[in-house]
Amino acid sequence: MATTPNHSSEFQVRRFQNWITLVLTYAAMYMARYNFSFANKALSDQYGWSKSQIGGIISMASLVYGLAALFNGPIADRIGGRKAMIIGATGAMVFNLLFGLGGFLGFLGRGPVLLAYLATAWTLNMYFQSFSALSLIKVNAGWFHVSERGVFSSIFGSMIQLGRAGVYWLLPLPFVALLPWEYKFFLPAIVVAVMLVFTLLTVQNTPADAGLAAFDPEDATSGDTEEVTLAYVFKRVFTNPIAITIAVAEFCTGILRKGFEEWFPRYMQEAQHLKLEDPVFRSGAMTIVLGGIVGAFIAGILSDKVFGARRPPVAFFGYALVCICLWTVWHATSINTVIMAFIINSLAISMVHSMLSGTASMDFGGQRAAGTAAGLFDGMQYVGGFFAGYPIGRLVDKYGWGAWAPSMIGFAAIGGVLMLTLWNARPRKSGAAH
Repeated sequence: MATTPNHSSEFQVRRFQNWITLVLTYAAMYMARYNFSFANKALSDQYGWSKSQIGGIISMASLVYGLAALFNGPIADRIGGRKAMIIGATGAMVFNLLFGLGGFLGFLGRGPVLLAYLATAWTLNMYFQSFSALSLIKVNAGWFHVSERGVFSSIFGSMIQLGRAGVYWLLPLPFVALLPWEYKFFLPAIVVAVMLVFTLLTVQNTPADAGLAAFDPEDATSGDTEEVTLAYVFKRVFTNPIAITIAVAEFCTGILRKGFEEWFPRYMQEAQHLKLEDPVFRSGAMTIVLGGIVGAFIAGILSDKVFGARRPPVAFFGYALVCICLWTVWHATSINTVIMAFIINSLAISMVHSMLSGTASMDFGGQRAAGTAAGLFDGMQYVGGFFAGYPIGRLVDKYGWGAWAPSMIGFAAIGGVLMLTLWNARPRKSGAAH
């Protein structure tokens, strides 16, 4: 294991400026992604669309995100994370505005033409959203040593929860909840626009780009001198059996994340009969975000301090907790039990996400191929998320909300088993992981 380097105060200050700007931009893009779940029921109520139809929007957008991330990761490795984040934030801002405008374009009607317009706008939003995580990870791989990444990724994981917090706090506020659903897309677009300006002014890809000395993170591509071509990054990632195993696990994570985050507000509205502006819902939703923040910190500390910079053991415990929480929701008889299970479930999913998407992609992709690894891992999450859209909507339409939680348990179990097979995996500076 490499020793954690001693950084100069100048390096630490500049890294913090870079990092906090990226994190807040990503959080803003989260607001422009998770806002859909708060318009889910309103769209059905206003236009008479079924859960299957709303789920179809989720599925199509999630699939495009996943496939785009697979291709955009190598692009980010070529053009740099800074440019990739700017592209992503610009698109997210534009297509959130266009999605909201759909409600005011009367010539689209209230039927299939409007549904197709909204599905297209949301799918394009998610295409540009696919640049976000891999861009941030690509930049951070050049600024953080491998021995620092667990703890700093936990901070990252907790900070991006601000995006969810913004949605869960802002959109259920009475004066916002009473506004037409369109404003649930206009407000996040404005926040993204503000952070886009800060990204343009502040973010640099590497310490050298910021005028500092060159820095070696001692990860899986340290010491490589080969030109960073598409062939190089594909070889570094897609021929690594550890990366492929993590990608399969991330497919399962996607079903769990999207299945929970896209549908739980509507579950609370219909199964538990709570309005979005209800104080019980608002406090519960914010506590769910807090659970995600705590989960990210627990994951980072356990990974770096207990498991010697190994990520799979922490992800295993996250998957195990998800199994327990979903079983609890399935059999719960009180709303307090459901809310507590949701909080712990958010904590557990955050543990998995921060370790695999946020940290393992930097470790096993390395600084030079981190975008490709992040694109593979994050992309597979959203390919999995396809099955959390239309299929879950169809399932709930047919069998009711009692079928929602148990439909996801098996995927949590598969993810846990896969992490057991990688229990001792960690990157090695020579480029071969073991």
